[in-house]
Amino acid sequence: MQTYDLEANGLRALNAALHAQNAETNQTRWEIVNPRGSHAIAVGIDAPIEVDVMGSTGYYCAGMNKLATVHVHGSAGPGVAENMMSGTVVIDGDASQYAGATGRGGTLVIKGNASSRCGISMKGIDIVVHGNVGHMSAFMGQSGNLVVCGDAGDALGDSLYEARLFVRGSVKSLGADCIEKEMRPEHIEILRDLLARGECDATPEEFKRYGSARQLYSFKIDNAY
Repeated sequence: MQTYDLEANGLRALNAALHAQNAETNQTRWEIVNPRGSHAIAVGIDAPIEVDVMGSTGYYCAGMNKLATVHVHGSAGPGVAENMMSGTVVIDGDASQYAGATGRGGTLVIKGNASSRCGISMKGIDIVVHGNVGHMSAFMGQSGNLVVCGDAGDALGDSLYEARLFVRGSVKSLGADCIEKEMRPEHIEILRDLLARGECDATPEEFKRYGSARQLYSFKIDNAY
């Protein structure tokens, strides 16, 4: 276990050390103490290592993550796991705006609530939120899965492409071109796997599925001014 005191040693040295790791490293476990809400902690990791952040973080924690498992033992500021490629990011508390934005792969688990625009422009990431999500979540979501075990705010899935949205609670409103869809057996199995990966004890049958009506794909002259 490598223990790094962020307050004493600074952010640049931390991220440089994490970036120096590779698939053959023997420094596979890292503990970051005294994060004190710092921004850009553990960004750009490209190695199968485990990083425990012992406290809350600021902007863009674990952004561009690849292969690593990053566990935040607290809450996270805006843009957590932004553009992550693979691996796993777990937030024990709440996440601020645009969690998992543009994520291309991997799994983001938020054990509290997520704020607005959770999963905006998601491109393959799987996001499991134990609590609620705010307005405009999954806006322009292209692929991947967003699981909401609580409620969803206004304009869920606005301008959605092919991402799948699963919500257990209520949805305040659906965005443009987002509709409720049939929950078929294959979706039950997909959701069962996502809930297991997200360490959530909800059952798939409690959820509704939402997706694209596919009416915004082509230009229509009637929509022109």
